[in-house]
Amino acid sequence: MAAYTGARRGELLNLRWTDVDLDKPQIHITGTAAVIDRQRVEGITKSGRSRVVSLDPSTVRALKAHRARQDEERLRLGESWKGGGAYVFTTGWGDPLFPDTPSSLMPKLIETHNKQNPRAQLPHARLHDLRHIHATTLLLAGVPVHVVAARLGHADPAITLRVYAHVIHEQAATAADVFAAALETQRRVEHLQLSEPCSIVTAHGNHDATRAKTLLAEVRLRALLLLRYQARTTRA
Repeated sequence: MAAYTGARRGELLNLRWTDVDLDKPQIHITGTAAVIDRQRVEGITKSGRSRVVSLDPSTVRALKAHRARQDEERLRLGESWKGGGAYVFTTGWGDPLFPDTPSSLMPKLIETHNKQNPRAQLPHARLHDLRHIHATTLLLAGVPVHVVAARLGHADPAITLRVYAHVIHEQAATAADVFAAALETQRRVEHLQLSEPCSIVTAHGNHDATRAKTLLAEVRLRALLLLRYQARTTRA
């Protein structure tokens, strides 16, 4: 969940099943959990706002399986179960988790994986690093900054730009190549339109003029966005 939603640790530990809609599918993040004076406390999110985060099919399947296991455990324990089934992530007896619990579990899981898979070692990582991986992956894939900011719960996209400036700079470094590729694609499409008015052969081997024009528009837009990010970061 941390890797596939970009949610903060406390936000996930505050999540109730009533906040989860597996049909739409999405989760509604309304608050966070923390520890103050060794006591677990709950409050508003860091930005002070709630938000809705969409879920992918694999995360939906994982949540369904997790809920089934949790229901089985609750039935098995009977009156010994303490949580009442409200929280998504709990201890083995139903209590909501303390934030330090999943954080301390992360290095143990990586260590276990590395012992079992010596040829596929994972680097050291914190739980919070999964949030950064989520954001970085989306930005490198060309997802607009304001969309990434909304998923992360940043109050202003400027925060996302500042925190992930290195990713934006990597994109800006390729802006010239993207722009040149866009113009070259346009030249080839126009040539094909002249030679084959009724059929354009795209890079995927499809005879679909509409698809070719859509791909060209996407390339143009990405080039424009990268150039704008480069200009913005240069001024900053």
